[in-house]
Amino acid sequence: MLVKTYGSAVFGVDALTITVEVSISAGNKYYMVGLPDNAVRESLQRVESAIQTSGYRMPRQKIVVNLAPADIRKEGSAYDLSIAIGILAASGQIPADDLESYFIMGELSLDGNIQPIKGALPIAIQARNEHFKGFILPKQNVREAAIVDGIEAYGVETLAEVIAFFKKNSPLKPTKVNTREEFLKNIGNYEHDFADVKGQENIKRALEIAAAGGHNVILIGPPGAGKTMLAKRLPTILPPLNLYEALETTKIHSVAGKLSAADALMTIRPYRSPHHTISDVALVGGGINPQPGEISLAHNGVLFLDELPEFKRTVLEVMRQPLEDRKVAISRARFSVEYPASFMLVASMNPCPCGFYNHPEKECVCAPGVVQKYLSKISGPLLDRIDLHVEVTPVNFSELASTRETEKSESIRARVIKAREIQDLRFENHENLHYNAQMSPKMVRKVCKISDAGQTLLKTAMEKLGLSARAYDRILKVARTIADLAGSEHVELEHLAESINYRSLDRDGWAR
Repeated sequence: MLVKTYGSAVFGVDALTITVEVSISAGNKYYMVGLPDNAVRESLQRVESAIQTSGYRMPRQKIVVNLAPADIRKEGSAYDLSIAIGILAASGQIPADDLESYFIMGELSLDGNIQPIKGALPIAIQARNEHFKGFILPKQNVREAAIVDGIEAYGVETLAEVIAFFKKNSPLKPTKVNTREEFLKNIGNYEHDFADVKGQENIKRALEIAAAGGHNVILIGPPGAGKTMLAKRLPTILPPLNLYEALETTKIHSVAGKLSAADALMTIRPYRSPHHTISDVALVGGGINPQPGEISLAHNGVLFLDELPEFKRTVLEVMRQPLEDRKVAISRARFSVEYPASFMLVASMNPCPCGFYNHPEKECVCAPGVVQKYLSKISGPLLDRIDLHVEVTPVNFSELASTRETEKSESIRARVIKAREIQDLRFENHENLHYNAQMSPKMVRKVCKISDAGQTLLKTAMEKLGLSARAYDRILKVARTIADLAGSEHVELEHLAESINYRSLDRDGWAR
């Protein structure tokens, strides 16, 4: 007897419908076809044990399982439940009437329990697009699938529950999640706050500018100056995710298996901080079975690279294209996948190996030329993609001991949102252009017009401070963001002057 059940395979952040065809006939062997990997091939032992533990029999006949389309490689253990139900239906132990109406996915334990899977959200979206009635999946993943309207999501814990459902002995109750209510419930609920930071008002101002214009930023300062503490609080002043961004971000984390059972929808911007020993594949994504990397997990959020010069140069260089294109394409011989990667890069570094170059109190012990060599670990093309270079100095005791209340993230975020609204209006007729950091050189000339006095100031600064040519556009972009924060229609002299101060690493002699 031939029976079909339905599941899905995830490629990139999208899913493809997989038909699990099970045929039982005379014979005594078990065949798995349709380009299965080892995890899929090994499903026989898990399926057999789970079926027997649930009180049913494994047929001792020829069983052929085909995973169609047969030219696409099937990976992972999520097909166990589809295969088990297909075998039971093909052997006449359960009715096959309703199987065509459901996606069935889940990994089976030997005792019949069902383990979680990856990519439940894109699979649920695919099931809805294919007009299936419901999606039966592990209970740990049901909330992320339930946010998809137009399809019933049934969370199950054991194979016996699924069998009872198809035998109509015990109905399953669909999980309901109010997507908008879930979205609004935790929006803006951050663990950290800028009110926790004592002093560092100039650094807070720089991060406010970075958040308002979507600019990448690098923090340079000695150990213990507060670089990491400040970076952790940057997501709290970014505009809240809208519903589309929340769904897009949740989808990526679902594919990577990073969502907890309690999460249905990501409502705060992600913050990713990989260790400097990370590989280039782990950062951008890929591998034998391609998975999203850290830059994609930081999509719509912040990627923080602490101690930037300690990262391998090859790791840093692979970020250059994603920083420009805001997506990453992973190409293999048989297929290619694409992951979104629109993130804000925040990097921090010591100014030298000992950490105390330019320190107001401690003396740098590095040999001549060592500081420049240390900074040269970061390539010019990468620095070219970082708009703000901010020097962080240590906080003195009086500021640390002060009981004066500092500004909360909520107040700063309100100003950032207002500036972003100005930019949304400015770029409303430009596709894929949403904030100042994304402007092309041509757009900079059009939007960031400055007066003759401004041109003179910029020329003088570039000559006297020895600013590089690549700093020109960056200064204008940041100045435009500062003007937006001030509610100014034009880029004024004070906006340009403040912007020039954020190009530390471009100054001749800074590290000599």
